[in-house]
Amino acid sequence: MYDRGTRLRVRAGQWAFTKKEGYGIASLLLNQDFIQEVFTSHRNGSILIYFDGEAESKQKIFHLLDGITIDDLFEAEPTQTQVSKEITDDFYFKISKMVGRRFLRRLFLPVPIKTVMTIQYTLKYLWGGLDSLTDFRVDVALLDGAAVAGALLQGQFRPASSMMFLLAISDELENYTVQKAKSTLKDSLALNIDTVWLVDENGVEKQVSAMNICKGDKIKVHMGDVIPVDGKVIDGDAMVNEASMTGEPLAVHKSKGKTVHAGTVIEEGNIIVEIYSMNKETRLNKIIDLIENSEDLKAETQSKAEKLADSIVPYSLLATALTYLFTGNSTKALSVLMVDFSCAIKLTTPLSIISAMREASDNKMMVKGGKFLEAYANADTIVFDKTGTLTKASPKVVEVIPMSKRYSRDEILRIAACIEEHFAHSIATAIVKQAEEEGLKHEEDHSEVEYIVAHGIVTEYDGKRAVIGSRHFLFDDEKVKVTKAQDKKIAKKSEEHSVVYLALDGKLEGIICIDDPVRDEAKHVIEKLKELGIENVIMLTGDSESGAKSGAKALGITEYKSQVLPEDKSRIVEELKAEGKTVIMVGDGINDSPALAAADVSVSMKNSSDIAREVADISLLSDDLYDLVTLRKLSTGMLDKINTNYRNIVAVNGSLLVLGVMGVIPPSTSSLVHNLSTMLFGAMSTKSVLKDVNLSNEIEVEAIEVADAS
Repeated sequence: MYDRGTRLRVRAGQWAFTKKEGYGIASLLLNQDFIQEVFTSHRNGSILIYFDGEAESKQKIFHLLDGITIDDLFEAEPTQTQVSKEITDDFYFKISKMVGRRFLRRLFLPVPIKTVMTIQYTLKYLWGGLDSLTDFRVDVALLDGAAVAGALLQGQFRPASSMMFLLAISDELENYTVQKAKSTLKDSLALNIDTVWLVDENGVEKQVSAMNICKGDKIKVHMGDVIPVDGKVIDGDAMVNEASMTGEPLAVHKSKGKTVHAGTVIEEGNIIVEIYSMNKETRLNKIIDLIENSEDLKAETQSKAEKLADSIVPYSLLATALTYLFTGNSTKALSVLMVDFSCAIKLTTPLSIISAMREASDNKMMVKGGKFLEAYANADTIVFDKTGTLTKASPKVVEVIPMSKRYSRDEILRIAACIEEHFAHSIATAIVKQAEEEGLKHEEDHSEVEYIVAHGIVTEYDGKRAVIGSRHFLFDDEKVKVTKAQDKKIAKKSEEHSVVYLALDGKLEGIICIDDPVRDEAKHVIEKLKELGIENVIMLTGDSESGAKSGAKALGITEYKSQVLPEDKSRIVEELKAEGKTVIMVGDGINDSPALAAADVSVSMKNSSDIAREVADISLLSDDLYDLVTLRKLSTGMLDKINTNYRNIVAVNGSLLVLGVMGVIPPSTSSLVHNLSTMLFGAMSTKSVLKDVNLSNEIEVEAIEVADAS
């Protein structure tokens, strides 16, 4: 057993379980809230468990492991985290094997055998070069083939071997980059739905575990929720966003008899779906399997690097030809040919990007592709939704006030909770939670619920038309009557709190006061983002002007917009882009999704709605707003690293070209230095960006403290 803080490793013995049984053990342990991740190795029976670090949790883990017998073992599929780790482990294993094999060959094999093996390995590159030549393509493959052929003709077998070794390393890195990016994309498409609303034969809804449903069951899917299965609509109407299936951004109307698919999101309405297929059988999972053919995952910088690498090739070949033409010295010409700028560029750029994506993952930030990190680094404007983003994700009910004698305080809260429980909005959650804490149980006393985005909810409760939501919704849209006495009481409370209004049959029956204080770290995060080059910070909120103004003042934000509707948010983002700004949108709610989709790069918070997570390019997996600062440092650090690599590659290889043409160094030395520098740049590309940034910050802080002390 190995125990280190939040990490616990237990060994069950060699071959104690199979690979798939290891996944089964992991899924069994992951059912516990205090366990974050589990990795198993069937080769040595190792079980690595990441947990919350509590002593009580550790004892619970031991108890769980003691209770697992051979009869309890079952086969399961790996989680995306496990798949990602296996990809990384496999990559390191392949690289280690390549390095070890090369070392042993050079140490123990006689020269004739090494020469034969080198010639054998060159066939792949010679064939690639000929293929490019016959298709009239002047690209990296042609340059590689020419360099290898030139080295062989000069009898430079060792430089040729070193070059091919580096090219093989580069191929493995590119393959790893693509696999890792595809794994991340798969993770973003994977459904993580724990519970569903099961509809029984009498039409009564009951919340059950998603694991307990099967084909033929009927489930109700509400507005803002991800549809968890493939099935047929048997009741209701909804506008469904099928972008994850078709790429079409406009929602599609679904009514009785129409088919819906897992992974699509209901933007408006509610439907009851009869299940056709689920889990691995859904169309979404079939699409995930087809992602293996996707090549649209590269950052623009990576694509530019590959184009740059290919564009350099003609100049390398021209320089080689001119050198031979003017000097008549094939050795000098080969020295030029052996220096390949493109090799280092193609190696270091994807390595820098995937290293940054891995670092983001290590810091609980899921990035769907390298191009989104690049956009985040280049952004000059950030737009925040207020509620749940700049404010704490768990607003609380502070007061419930009846507005008539018809209903008591507890009845107002119970009715509101009954209506709000179907919606995953932070304010709705606060109302439901307060009712639960006070033991105010309720039955399904209302009929079909209609959610009107950024306004409120309409339903029929106990035979009466019930509306709950914003002041504008009730008094302007629904024409609910309010007396002067009620208005005076409301005015006082709305200055202190956010207010949710409840009316039955056109009469105001109660208000619920909710506090959603700004996050403690929000103001400092905004200051740091400005220091890091974000020139414009904008807050959008549906709050009243007075509430928005006070919130903006507390956060140090000078630009804000109040009483904003969902369509306004996306319009504002589009206007900012039209002005030439690169926009980050940060949000968490259903009503933020149009703006998230419109932004150059979008970020969803930990407790975001399903549709917000689906639309967002980057998802924060921790509830810490400082992650936005970390992400900015990481993304800009990634681009700085790539640009530094470019400068170093040009400096080193340019020097080698000059020295080779002057005859100062032979081709073998030129190739050796070129290959060693490429390996060095590759190793530097894997260095942690954030560790370097944090170190420089610590030095800066110490310098300030010393200056202050002086």
